[in-house]
Amino acid sequence: MFYYLLKYVVLGPLLRLMFRPRIEGLDHIPESGAAIVAGNHLSFSDHFLMPAIIKRRITFLAKAEYFTGPGIKGRLTAAFFHSAGQIPVDRTGKEAGQAAIREGLGVLRKGELLGVYPEGTRSHDGRLYKGKVGVAVMALKAQVPVIPCAMIGTFEAQPPGQKVPNFQSVSIRFGAPLDFSRYAGMENEKAVLRAVTDEIMYAILGLSGQEYVDKYAAVVKAEEAERAAAASRRKFPRMPLS
Repeated sequence: MFYYLLKYVVLGPLLRLMFRPRIEGLDHIPESGAAIVAGNHLSFSDHFLMPAIIKRRITFLAKAEYFTGPGIKGRLTAAFFHSAGQIPVDRTGKEAGQAAIREGLGVLRKGELLGVYPEGTRSHDGRLYKGKVGVAVMALKAQVPVIPCAMIGTFEAQPPGQKVPNFQSVSIRFGAPLDFSRYAGMENEKAVLRAVTDEIMYAILGLSGQEYVDKYAAVVKAEEAERAAAASRRKFPRMPLS
C-alpha cells in the first residue's frame, strides 16, 4: 500500500515535476511475468525515477547501508526503503554476491520485476563501467528476459555528493527484451556468464551513448583514490620527528 502511495501520490508527481522525464520504449516492459530490468546507474535519483514511470511494481536490490544508518534519519531512511519494497543486500564479504543472487531469484520466482544495476555501484564520473555477472546468473537460472534501460541526464541532475537534485529534464530509455534461452543450463559456465553480461552492457551502452570503460567501477574508484592519496603525500610529506 505504501509503495503505491509513494508512487502515485507523494514521490511520483514530485519527481515528474522536478525531472520532466522523457520516456522511450516503455512498451518493452512486459505487462505480467518475471523479468529483469538492467540499467546504468548515475544518480541516487535513479532508485526512484524508474519505479515512478513503470506501471508495474519493481523491486531493487539496495545496498544494506540504506537500512542501517544511525539515529532518526537512519531509521526513517530504512523505513522508507522497506516500505518501498526494496531489499537490503550486504555488499561486503565473500558471500555478498551470492546473497544478492538469492534475493533476486526470490523476486523473480514470484513472477515480479527485478531492477538491477550490473555495474554494482553508481558511476562517479558519468561513464559506463564493466558489468558484474550476477545479472547473467539470475537471468539464466530464472530463465527470464532482460530489458536494458538507460538513464540519461540524471548524473547532471544530481551529481555524486549532491543531496538536493537540480530541476532538470532527463530521459529514460528501455530497449527490446534480451532473450538468453539459448544458454539454458549454462549458468555455471564463466565464459557464458561474461558473454551474457557484456551483451547486456552493450545494449545499455547503445541506449545511453555513454563512454564505456572495460573495468569495474569499484576498481577505478579505488585506483583514483590511491592516486589522490599518493599525490597528497608528495605535496605534504611527513616531517621527520626531531
